[in-house]
Amino acid sequence: MKYFNYVFIAVLITILEQCKAQTCVVDSLSVKENFELKRYGGKWYAVSKKNPEGLFLQDNISAEYTLEEDGTMSASSKGRVKLFGFWLICADMAAQYSVPDPTIPAKMYMTYQGLASYLSSGGDNYWVIDTDYDNYAITYACRTMKEDGTCKDGYSIIFSRNPRGFSPAIQRIVRQKQEEMCMTGQFQPVLQTGAC
Repeated sequence: MKYFNYVFIAVLITILEQCKAQTCVVDSLSVKENFELKRYGGKWYAVSKKNPEGLFLQDNISAEYTLEEDGTMSASSKGRVKLFGFWLICADMAAQYSVPDPTIPAKMYMTYQGLASYLSSGGDNYWVIDTDYDNYAITYACRTMKEDGTCKDGYSIIFSRNPRGFSPAIQRIVRQKQEEMCMTGQFQPVLQTGAC
């Protein structure tokens, strides 16, 4: 019986340590080490997303990233958005990215503008949590934080170079990263029909 109690206590301590190790504090999220803007460039298709509060692209989302001569990055994005609760239209967005801290190039700041009056403009953090540059990219933005440092309103987009999605091996990597971001179960699939 004593042996069972010791095993139970050891397992309980291990579980508690793992819970303490995983924190949902935004500043503790890890991003892609040695991130390379040039390799990230090109066309990406959204395959799943976690929306922020308010109006957000609904489906057929794609983004084309371009590295400019001055070393900054820009993007043009497309996707369908639902207006007035029923009207689906294709929308275009443009964004520019800056790297506030050159030692952490995966933590960028994005300024964006909708190319029509009904789309919003503004700025968000744009973090590349992980990418292999050839298959997948996981992006994250927290718009507002709670007092405890966790995210109150944020979003994340999982991108693929292929609009049809990922292999099972890549899906496992993506699921692990979603868990590390404290966003397990919060993503919706993004329909890719070529509508935009």
